[in-house]
Amino acid sequence: MSRERATRRFYRAESYSNLLNFMDRGFTAQEENKWTFEIAWEAANKVGGIYTVIRSKAYVSTEEMGDQYCLIGPYKEHSARTEIEEGPLGAHALNETVQILRNKGFKIHTGRWLVDGNPQIVLMDIGSAAWKLDEYKNELWSTCNIGVPHLDIEANDAIILGYMVADFIQEFRNQAEAFGDGIPARAVAHFHEWQAGIGLIVLRTRHVNVALVFTTHATLLGRYLCAGSTDFYNNLDKFSVDEEAGKRQIYHRYCMERAASHLSHVFTTVSDITGYESEHLLKRKPDVITPNGLNVKKFSALHEFQNLHALSKEKIHEFVRGHFYGHYDFDLDKTLYFFTAGRYEFGNKGADIFIEALARLNHLLKNSHPDITVVAFLIFPAKTNNFNVESLRGHAVTKSLRDTINDIQQKMGKRMYEICLSGRMPDPSELLQKDDLVRLKRCIYALQRDGLPPVTTHNVVDDWNDAVLNAVRRCNLFNTTYDRVKIVFHPEFLNPTNPLFGLDYEEFVRGCHLGVFPSYYEPWGYTPAECTVMGIPSITTNLSGFGCFMQEHIADPMSYGIYVVDRRYISLEGSVQQLAQYMFDFSRLNRRQRIIQRNRTERLSDMLDWRNLGVYYRQARQKALHSVFPDLKEIDEQAIGHIKYPRPISEPPSPTSSRGTTPVASIHGSDDESDSVDEEKELEELRANHH
Repeated sequence: MSRERATRRFYRAESYSNLLNFMDRGFTAQEENKWTFEIAWEAANKVGGIYTVIRSKAYVSTEEMGDQYCLIGPYKEHSARTEIEEGPLGAHALNETVQILRNKGFKIHTGRWLVDGNPQIVLMDIGSAAWKLDEYKNELWSTCNIGVPHLDIEANDAIILGYMVADFIQEFRNQAEAFGDGIPARAVAHFHEWQAGIGLIVLRTRHVNVALVFTTHATLLGRYLCAGSTDFYNNLDKFSVDEEAGKRQIYHRYCMERAASHLSHVFTTVSDITGYESEHLLKRKPDVITPNGLNVKKFSALHEFQNLHALSKEKIHEFVRGHFYGHYDFDLDKTLYFFTAGRYEFGNKGADIFIEALARLNHLLKNSHPDITVVAFLIFPAKTNNFNVESLRGHAVTKSLRDTINDIQQKMGKRMYEICLSGRMPDPSELLQKDDLVRLKRCIYALQRDGLPPVTTHNVVDDWNDAVLNAVRRCNLFNTTYDRVKIVFHPEFLNPTNPLFGLDYEEFVRGCHLGVFPSYYEPWGYTPAECTVMGIPSITTNLSGFGCFMQEHIADPMSYGIYVVDRRYISLEGSVQQLAQYMFDFSRLNRRQRIIQRNRTERLSDMLDWRNLGVYYRQARQKALHSVFPDLKEIDEQAIGHIKYPRPISEPPSPTSSRGTTPVASIHGSDDESDSVDEEKELEELRANHH
C-alpha cells in the first residue's frame, strides 16, 4: 500500500480563510454594540488541553474583537499570580458590571492575561459566593431537576462559578444597553465543557437575551467508557447512557453536560469523531465543528526549523551517550528517535499498541537493517521516587570522560604550540604523555557496566503494576546489544532543569524524528499538531480528531509526513501491524528523504494556524447571534471561507501556487535547494525508497 501511495504526485494543501477581513481589533463590534464572552474552567488556569486551546486562540480573538472580547473563569491563585496583570477592564460597561457584583459581596479579579494578544479577563473567586450554594442548588433543581451530591466538590464549584457567571452576564446586558447609545446590546457567551456549562443552563432558564454557544472537547461518558470498554466506537449506539453514567457515579455531571449541550443555541465539538460520540452519548448532533488551532510563529529564515532540529538532536545524542554507556555500540548517524507523550492513559493514548508495534519493528530491523537503531521515548508522568542511580551515573561518567579529554586536549595544544615555535615537528610520544594515557584508561574502565541500560530513567513507584513497564517486559524489549529498538520510559514531563535532558518539551520534539500517537480516544490531539507545526512527521489514527481532520483536508496525508493508522475499521492486530509497517517504512528513509519530508510536514503549519481555524469559531458565534437576533444583517455569513482541498491528483499543478510557501529562494548549495513541490526529482527520491 505504501508503495502505491508513494507514487502519487504530492500536492500542497491550499489553506484559505477570510478571517483577516474581520481583524479590526473590535472596531466594527464596538459600533454594533456586539460582545463576546468566553467562559472556561481553564482560563488562566492550567489543568488540561482546553487551557492550550484558549491560550493559543487569544491572539486571533483579540485581533478580531479587541476589548469587545472578554474571558471568564475561576480565580486560582497559584496560576493567576503569574499569568494575570490585575487592573480595570477596557470598557465602561464591563467595569460598571464588576462594581455592581462586588457590591453584592462577590470577590472578582479583573485584568489582562499575559499571553499573546493580552485579552481582558474576569476571574471569579468561588469561595466568596459559597454561602449561596444551597440557594443555587435549589434553583437548579426547581428549573432543571438536576440534583448534585454534597460530596462532589468539583460539581459544587462548577455550580457556584456558573451562577456567578450568569449573574455577571445578566447584569452586563443591562449596562451594555445603558452605555450603547440606543444600539441594542448583542452578546455571545461561549462556554467550554461541563464545568462552565452551568452558567449556560442558568442564562437559558432565566431567559436572558444572550446568544449561547457550548463546546465539548470530550464527553464525560466517552472518557470513562473508553478507559474500560473494549470496542467503544462500534457500540456507541447501544450504550444505555443513564445507566452507564449512574454506574460510574457521574450521573449528575452527565446531566449538567447534556443539559448545557441541549440548551445552547449552537452546539460545537472539536472534531467529527467527537461529534459522532456526542450524537450518541449527549443525544445532540453538533451544529459546527470547531477544530483546534495553534498560534504558529513563523521563523524568518525559511529552513530555520531544520537547523533547530539538528541542534536539539545533538542534545538528545548527549543523553543517549550517557544512558547507554557501556552498551554504546550503535552509530548515532544511523539512529532515529521516536517518541510518544501525553497524559498517562495507557490504552486511550495508544501506548499499548505502540510498545507492541515496537517489538515487531525490532524484529523487522534485526532481519533486514541491522545497522539502523531506533530509540523510542515514552513520556508519561507517573508516580516516581526520583531519578534512578544508573541513569545519573551514566551522565556522570560520560561527563568526566568529556572533561578529561578537554583537559588533555588543552595541554596537548600548548605543548604542540611550544614545540612548533622552536622550529621542529612534534613527536607523538611528546604530545600524548604517559599520565594522559593512564587518565584515559581510568575513564574507559569506569565506562564498563555489568547490567543492561535501564528501560526507565526514574524509580517508578509500584513498578510491578506499571502498565508501560509490564508491556515492555511482555515484549522483551530490554535494551540488549542485539535489540535494534531501545526503550526509554521517562515518567515525568520534560523541563529545562531536568539533569538528564536539559531540554524543554518543544526542543525535545524538534530533536526527534517521528512522533507516534496511536490513540484510541483522542477528541482532538494537540501532540501530533505540535509536531506538524515544528516540521516533525507524526503517526496518528482515524479515531483522533487531528487524524480525521488531516484525512479530510489532504488528499494523501502520508506524502506530507502524516501517517494515519486505522483503529476503527480493522482488527487490533491489523492496527499493530500497520503501525509497525509505517515505523519500518520511515526508518528506511535516508537522511535526504527525511529532510524533504520534514519540509513537506512544515508546509502544513499554515493549515493549523488559528488565523485559518478561528473562522469556525466565528461561524458558530454568527449562527448563535442569528438564532437569537434574527434581525441581524447576514452580510458576513458568505464571507466565511473554508480550507480548500488540495487539487485532484489528475490535474497538473501550476508552479505559481506551489511556490506559495517559499517566499525566499533557498540558499544555493543548501541541503534542500531543489525542494520545490513540483520537482520530479523529489518524487523519484521518495519513490525509490519504496521499491
